[in-house]
Amino acid sequence: MEQILIIEDDIGLNQGLCRALKAENRQVISCLNLKSAREQLVCFSVSLVLLDINLPDGSGLDFLHELKENDKNRPVILLTANDTDMDIVGGLEQGADDYITKPFSLSILRARVNTQLRKNTTYFNTKTVYIDDFRFDFDQMKFSRNGIGVELSKTEQKLLRLLVENQGNAISRGDLVDRIWTDGAEYVDENALSVTVKRLRDKLDAQDYIQTVYGIGYIWVRKNG
Repeated sequence: MEQILIIEDDIGLNQGLCRALKAENRQVISCLNLKSAREQLVCFSVSLVLLDINLPDGSGLDFLHELKENDKNRPVILLTANDTDMDIVGGLEQGADDYITKPFSLSILRARVNTQLRKNTTYFNTKTVYIDDFRFDFDQMKFSRNGIGVELSKTEQKLLRLLVENQGNAISRGDLVDRIWTDGAEYVDENALSVTVKRLRDKLDAQDYIQTVYGIGYIWVRKNG
């Protein structure tokens, strides 16, 4: 499920964005400030961020830098009332994937959001992922560390992909179960996820990377920023 995080302190605009971006298989998460946004990023596997530049508790541009430090591949679209070249260039140089100047058409915003989501999905689906000494080719189902191949079950591959796609962000146990065991099974043993996580950690020797976030779920921890 796609999860879009909206960080906009104008309550009316925030609510309008939530309605405009609502879609099947998509969750829209609304925040009015950066404090709330940081809390939500721990709890959810956010696919895209809509970020206002001027917020009551900090600079959107500073937060953009923080977002890109944690996950450079997650798209961020800036919402700004400033249309000067300096503001636009500053945002793009900080790593913004797109920007839109207020006031704007919601249909244009939807199109830009969908474009970024498609680009991000295509990037991940067609590229081999390299993380430190790991190499993950999900298309060819080839996985290795330090050049040594590792055989993973289909369930372990699903878990690995979810963790790697959301590096730096905790994914809840419930979300992982729902997204890994998608075969319509009415009952999944509560230990199934714990067992799969342990096997994946052991096979990849990734105890330092795949960590438990107590009370929430699991996270693939970034080592080099």
